[in-house]
Amino acid sequence: MKWIYSILANRSVLMLLFIVNFLGTAYGYYWYRYQLVETPPIFLLFVPDSPTASLFFVFVLLAFLLGRNWPLFEALAIVTLVKYGIWAVVMNGLVFIISGELDGAGLMLMFSHGAMAIQGILYAPFYRFKVWHLIVTAIWTLHNDVIDYVYFMMPQYHMLDDYIPHIGYFTFWLSILSLATAYYFVLRKDRLSLSIKI
Repeated sequence: MKWIYSILANRSVLMLLFIVNFLGTAYGYYWYRYQLVETPPIFLLFVPDSPTASLFFVFVLLAFLLGRNWPLFEALAIVTLVKYGIWAVVMNGLVFIISGELDGAGLMLMFSHGAMAIQGILYAPFYRFKVWHLIVTAIWTLHNDVIDYVYFMMPQYHMLDDYIPHIGYFTFWLSILSLATAYYFVLRKDRLSLSIKI
C-alpha cells in the first residue's frame, strides 16, 4: 500500500489535486450563489459547507507544495471533507429514492463529494495536527450543525423538506463519526505517519 503514498506525495500529483480542488471550490461557491444572496450576513461563513471543506484542503495542499504542514487546516479538512462528502452522497441518494430519478448534476455531485471524502482520508498519514486542533474543529463542525438545523441555513434540497429533523439528526452523528475518523487516522498512537518531501 505504501506505493500509493509515494504517488500521493509526488509534486505533480499534489499540483494536479491543488488545481482540481481550487476549481471545484470555486464552482461550489458558484453553486451556492442564489442561497448566499438570501443568507443573512452573520451566517454567510457557515452556509457553503462543501466548498469551504474543499477550500480547507486547498490550503493543506498548498502547504504540502511549500514543504510545510498547516495543522489546523488539516484537521478542518479531514473532518469536513469526510462529513460533507458522505452527506452529499447520502442526500442525493435520498433524492433518487424519493423522486425515482437523479439528473447528471446529481450524479456529478455524488461522484465529486465521494472523492472529497476519500482524498481527505488518503492524505491522513501526512497530517500533523494535535488534539487541540481537533477540538477547535469539533467546535466549528458542531456549531455549523446548529446554524444549519436550528437556524435552517442548510443546503437547499426542497424535496427533502419533510425530512429536515431526521436529516439534522443524521448530520449530527455524521459530525461525530467524522471527528472520530480524524482521531483514528491521525491521533492514535500506532497510526501510519509519513512525510512529504518536496
